[in-house]
Amino acid sequence: MAKEGPNWDGLLKWSLSHSDGTRPTRQLSEEDRKWFAEAMQSQTVDVVKRLKEITQVMQTPQQVLEAHGVTLQDIQDLLDELQEHVESIDLANDLHSIGGLVPLLDYLKNPNANIRAKSADVISTIVENNPRSQESVIKANGLESLLLNFTSDTDMHSRTQALGAISSLIRNNQTGITGFRIANGYTGLKYALESDSVRFQRKALNLLHYLLQENGLDSDIAIQLGFHHLMMHLVSSIDADVREAALRGLLKLTEARKECSTCGSIIEKGDEKLRQILEDRIKGISLMSQEDLSAAKEERELLNSLWITFYNEPSTL
Repeated sequence: MAKEGPNWDGLLKWSLSHSDGTRPTRQLSEEDRKWFAEAMQSQTVDVVKRLKEITQVMQTPQQVLEAHGVTLQDIQDLLDELQEHVESIDLANDLHSIGGLVPLLDYLKNPNANIRAKSADVISTIVENNPRSQESVIKANGLESLLLNFTSDTDMHSRTQALGAISSLIRNNQTGITGFRIANGYTGLKYALESDSVRFQRKALNLLHYLLQENGLDSDIAIQLGFHHLMMHLVSSIDADVREAALRGLLKLTEARKECSTCGSIIEKGDEKLRQILEDRIKGISLMSQEDLSAAKEERELLNSLWITFYNEPSTL
């Protein structure tokens, strides 16, 4: 950033006289000119106006921002501020009505990985437990953009944030769940479980468990893609949350043997391998101190439930 800071006033003048070719030029009154130039410096308390200001910046081409002293860090700071504002459901919905949602989604394609990741994080906040904003994002093809980053982004942090946004977007949203399934989202989850990122694995396991809860028949998809083998492997993860999530997923798949046409026979083919993995984990828990045993309470309960469900007998825990 230049020493004196971004030239917000100059940026406003540019934005009023140019168009990026994708949106009609917006005509602002003299009053609007005044609050844009002044509020960007004084941090106005009028939040809706502030959202309009941030939207104006997001709509401006990167080269123009740079010419007015706006750095990538400035953009990230604005996205941080935007996220704080849209924690309010009303303001999250207002963002779309004032034209801010589409340029935010466009930031998912930004050349800078940190901006792509932060944009996904903001979108996650906007759509979480918010059916209206979920619908707006889906209609604006936001799910497709997030799926692309989730499966193809070269930056692991950006991929992980995209997965988090997808999870928030499709929860309690049948249209989103269907779109995820049609777009081979399950294959993306498989790749996430195969990655070396614990955080990525954890998010993928949590979303997978939710999807299987919503539709037990999707267990067929999970089994055919080999999720049970991946989760068997992750039962031995060094991360407690990943171990618990993997056990929870295996438990769901073993319970689904009664519901889906192929789950039973395929899981049973790995019966001895799974038994050995679970026995090893049970042995490891039995050697824990009393303090560690208390911390591993949920994992112990999951192991015991899985053992009973799969082998119809109690474990040694």
